[in-house]
Amino acid sequence: MHSQDGQVLDALQRWAAEGHGAALVTVVRTWGSAPRPPGAWMALRDDGLVQGSVSGGCIEDDLVVRMRAGEFAGPPVLQRYGVTQDEAARFGLPCGGTLELLIEPAPDVASLRVLSERLREGRLMRRTVDVATGTVTLDDACRGDTLQWDGQRLSTVHGPRWRLLIIGAGQIARYLAPMAIALDHAVSVCDPREEYATEWDVAGAPCLPGMPDDVVLAFQPDPHTAIVALTHDPKLDDMALLEALKSPAFYVGALGSRVNNAARRERLRQHFDLSDEEVARLHGPAGLHIGSHTPPEIALSILAEITAVKNGVDATRPRPASDTADQVGSATRRSPGCVVGE
Repeated sequence: MHSQDGQVLDALQRWAAEGHGAALVTVVRTWGSAPRPPGAWMALRDDGLVQGSVSGGCIEDDLVVRMRAGEFAGPPVLQRYGVTQDEAARFGLPCGGTLELLIEPAPDVASLRVLSERLREGRLMRRTVDVATGTVTLDDACRGDTLQWDGQRLSTVHGPRWRLLIIGAGQIARYLAPMAIALDHAVSVCDPREEYATEWDVAGAPCLPGMPDDVVLAFQPDPHTAIVALTHDPKLDDMALLEALKSPAFYVGALGSRVNNAARRERLRQHFDLSDEEVARLHGPAGLHIGSHTPPEIALSILAEITAVKNGVDATRPRPASDTADQVGSATRRSPGCVVGE
């Protein structure tokens, strides 16, 4: 579990084992331009150590001072910052933004441990806090669930709310998988090539057996699923794409040059039962154009585009006409007879 939530949970459990008191702080609501979104977590130790964040830093500084002074004790308390323009300026909140925080002075360590274990299992969890009593309940959540706050009960969602299926267990996938896990994606990989699948050892990203089309179907893509084909072998990538493009997956991408992807789109139209609308969903070359050449740079560009699409941002931008070998070169496995820029 590499997410920010996991880091906060690990810190709270570690501090408790060391005999420290600690508070859990959650952003429950924002107005205006707030630095951190609702649901953001921060752990605050009794001597002022911090894990996570709820703002750009100034609010954390105030909370540290108050924690050291012993102000936080008893049941959960609500705290607002940035109510006035002067206060917003004092705490570094842009555009008069306001934050409402729920501070749990002594979160139940046993409950936190259970939550950590379930998140490590890849489960998506809902944590509900009753402000009046401090009682915490945990139950399974769905990917469409969001933070709920009615002034008395706070429900936050934790775990991999998005899924990423990577076709191809090569070098790029070795960088893309952990990056995506850090962004709370549940990552799986498919590669029927034994020489690649046997060496796949990225923690938290299982390699699924089978051919790409069968794996995509068994994966049951939903609107919280991204699928990207990275083998640069049309025999494998096209198998995945012909099923992925017919699915509700919010993102479908493929590695390769602009010329290769133009040829791929034509193949998908002519030889597979895909409509123009379905083919138009393909992001190819996959990734934002950032001049990437190395495997980690290519992985970064792909994840950036996936994130932009997930967040509803138009990630399309013109590519230079001379850029005919996007994301190929030494970073990918060349199939026999494959010429860069084809």
